[in-house]
Amino acid sequence: MYIEKITPREKEVLQLISEAHSCKEIASKLYISQNTVNTHRKNLLSKFQTRNSAGLVRMGFEHGILKHKCLWPLTSELY
Repeated sequence: MYIEKITPREKEVLQLISEAHSCKEIASKLYISQNTVNTHRKNLLSKFQTRNSAGLVRMGFEHGILKHKCLWPLTSELY
């Protein structure tokens, strides 16, 4: 696995994937084409040796690339 060879742009794409953004949304936020987003995603899948976005996110957290970020307030109303 080549974690140290992940580019800053791949890290940005991974962060946005972990925040459940679509390919189109990621492309818009980073001012790149959807094809470029897909290329970064494919490169990440290869580098992490995983098959899907869930695996990318899991590996990102396991290797300290992604940090926990609560996207919504957790309340007792949810339970």
